Amino acid sequence: MHAIIGAGAGSFLIKIKAPRCHRGTLRLSPYAFPATAIAAEAIMNALTRLLLICHPDLHPSPALARAQALAKATGSALHLVVLSQLPSRLTTLDQVLRSSARKQDAEHRKAWLNEQAKALGEQGITAYAETLDDDDPLKDLIRLAQLHRVEMLIKDIRHETAVSRALLTPLDWQLLRRCPIPLHLVAQADAALPAQVLAAVDLLEDDAAVDKCNDRILQAAQALARRCKAQLHVLQAYEPSPSFVAYAAAPVAWPPEMIEDLTGRARERLTRFAGHYGIKPDHLHLIRGAARSAISEYANQHGFDVVVMGTLYHEGLTKVIGSTTEQTLYKVHSSILAIHG
Repeated sequence: MHAIIGAGAGSFLIKIKAPRCHRGTLRLSPYAFPATAIAAEAIMNALTRLLLICHPDLHPSPALARAQALAKATGSALHLVVLSQLPSRLTTLDQVLRSSARKQDAEHRKAWLNEQAKALGEQGITAYAETLDDDDPLKDLIRLAQLHRVEMLIKDIRHETAVSRALLTPLDWQLLRRCPIPLHLVAQADAALPAQVLAAVDLLEDDAAVDKCNDRILQAAQALARRCKAQLHVLQAYEPSPSFVAYAAAPVAWPPEMIEDLTGRARERLTRFAGHYGIKPDHLHLIRGAARSAISEYANQHGFDVVVMGTLYHEGLTKVIGSTTEQTLYKVHSSILAIHG
């Protein structure tokens, strides 16, 4: 097996030791529906290639540690990508200086990738690597993922200020909205391989698209937990509106009996949904609060390594389930696995 470093005429190859594939049989609870078992098993067997967007400062990072651990655990090949650090248009430099700066940057990135690929090869991981210099990294990353049939894209979370986010949409948010494959954004990886996985679902909307997204969330979470031998928990956050109008001149507070009824129906939905996947009742969590804050607070308090959430967008309309993931991104201390709806 070889690692491809660089692209075009400057490409070179590094011999990499091919890993021994780890194969497992997915065993779901007998209470799970056959269709669910088939879908989850398909996700399990599909994890054969991971794409890592390396840290821009070219140093070991939580995302690199997570990608390396997942590659070893699943027998997946790991495709490393480094994005160019130079601005696409260096207006203050003449053509010769711009060309020289880009050349030095490319050589530095290539040398670093060389070292990473060799280190991964010594651990029995099949590694490929290349650099991207395009003005539109999102377009190129999606193209690469589709070209190499990548099943998961992994990246360090890059915190941006509110002012920066207002002026330019961060790459993390662009990926959340546009990436068609599971997107793993990592802030910390205290455990290289996750030991606790939390699937955050939205069962309160009567929407077929949201229902389908919920299924994909739990299928992906269950597949990840089984591959990593991690515990899987399911969370539903709900929040009654602050007040309602019942033929009154002013808002009237929710009476306790209505709150209790709403909570009971939410719990019934969660139990029924998770039961299709054989999730233990004591691993189901119904918490009252706004999802945009309750999910991250619960995950941080209980030390979950990965929060699996959905991103669901329509033309001209951002669904609540999608914007909640964006708002949770910078609040979760560990990592997020975003599943496109």
